[in-house]
Order: sequence, then C-alpha cells, then structure tokens
Amino acid sequence: MTSARRYLAKVFVSLKPTVNDPEGETIAGALRSLGFQGVARVRSGKFFQIELEAADETSASEAVERMCQRLLANPVIETFAFEVGEVAPAS
Repeated sequence: MTSARRYLAKVFVSLKPTVNDPEGETIAGALRSLGFQGVARVRSGKFFQIELEAADETSASEAVERMCQRLLANPVIETFAFEVGEVAPAS
C-alpha cells in the first residue's frame, strides 16, 4: 500500500492578454505617480498556494490541473500556470 505524500502547489492565474485589465492599469498609474517612471504595464492576477496529499507528483499535478479548470480560473478570460513540489516531512 502506497502512502500519500504531501505536496505544495503554487498556482498563478492571470487575465488573457486580450482582456482589459482596469486593476492593472490603476496600479501602473499609481506606481508612476510614486516615481516609478519605468513601469510600462501591469497585469493583475491571482496567486494560490494549495497543500494537498497525493500518491505521487504526477497525481498531484493532475489534481491541480483539474482544480484550475473547474474553479480557480475562468477559461474564457484567464490563463493559469502552476508548479508542484513535495513538502519535506517534518523532522
């Protein structure tokens, strides 16, 4: 019997390039007004950290992919990317 291992997924969700991003535009303007004149563009997004248990890294990645497709990202206007790594057991 294989025991489940604990994994940490870092999920990044962002608007597709063709989708208007008023929040990003506001942030860019605020940064410029604070003196950060080199800011050309800001795109806002979401970041999730998810701890989950799975048999292996492939299973964990497949589960996170399904989470993104079903809940975390709106496929009409958003894209997502993630990385999954095993959490070291507490000693």
